[in-house]
Amino acid sequence: MERTITYQIQAEDADIRVEQFLRRRSYSRKNLADLKSRNGSTQINGKACRLNQRLLTGVLQIRILENASSERIPATALPLTILYEDEDILVVDKPAGLPMHPSRDNYYYSLANAVMYHYKDCGGFVFRCTNRLDRDTSGLAVIAKHSVSASILGAMTKGSGSDFRKCETSQSKPGSYMNFMEREYLAVVCGILSPKSGTVDAPISRKQPRKADCFQFQQTQEAEVVCPLSERSIERCVDFEHGERAVTHYHVLETKNGYSLVSVLLETGRTHQIRVHMAYLGHPLAGDYLYHPECRRAAAQTNIELPTSLIWGFQGTQKTVLVPGVRVPADIHGISRQALHACRLKFPHPITGEIMEFRSPLPEDMRRFYFSIS
Repeated sequence: MERTITYQIQAEDADIRVEQFLRRRSYSRKNLADLKSRNGSTQINGKACRLNQRLLTGVLQIRILENASSERIPATALPLTILYEDEDILVVDKPAGLPMHPSRDNYYYSLANAVMYHYKDCGGFVFRCTNRLDRDTSGLAVIAKHSVSASILGAMTKGSGSDFRKCETSQSKPGSYMNFMEREYLAVVCGILSPKSGTVDAPISRKQPRKADCFQFQQTQEAEVVCPLSERSIERCVDFEHGERAVTHYHVLETKNGYSLVSVLLETGRTHQIRVHMAYLGHPLAGDYLYHPECRRAAAQTNIELPTSLIWGFQGTQKTVLVPGVRVPADIHGISRQALHACRLKFPHPITGEIMEFRSPLPEDMRRFYFSIS
């Protein structure tokens, strides 16, 4: 793909180097190296320039040229709900049960496969998703359409959530507020949270299994494979000694018969962060087979068939399924997946700086489950 980005250079930016200007807008080192390697990729007022050249008032143009493609992601004609698309980003609403990427046991059924099919006639496309969702988490996802927007969006997800509120009313130039993305989720958790609003600041790491925590699953009718959790586990835990910082803000919207509907804002983006933090508070998500003890116990007792991705993080079962997309039956809470939905994204456009906001309503299965609680 080819994309030309145009920046209007104001007086306050004049006389700084092109490279400094781009770094302030979260261009990565690789972005800058790519620009250096191609003649004419940067121009000031229509004339080619080097990255160490001083800016002049006028127009800076950045030419992006990408011929690469995600060759290991086959294009698959899957339903794709697109909420917004331009030259730089794609915003989609992902259904529950759809993984973000292909895997060894699921090569054709993922959001990446669907996006690659959407761009199958573009002559090459690299799948770069900024905010990754678990397979059974539904909701909004942002895909970058080229390497520069990917770098800028990636920097946003690493920024502090508190920066967002400082920048909403800011009238500063584009680039000065390029370090945040507000990500809101709706979750149904077990129990009544108290206090109703709070912050969980607890580091998260991959759960370290014991040697005894190995189990067998049947890969084919002829062969069995021993799969140690240390290699396959997707499970995380709160770990104050070895974990990475993870911060979650929550607010209870309403409670109903022993359940709470909770709005959650992420300040960091660790794997399974909301699921781990809610379980840490003693209020795991309804339908969460990985972090809710009763769900795990019920699965082991009934010997239900769990999808492979869950089995790799789940102890106590010897069964699996080989068909991608197979859903587990409704658990003890009456929902067949963790009750978690990415309902809102708010962030500045990676190129223009315009504040953008997208919303996704509560999906039917979560709505039916929560509002049927008597």
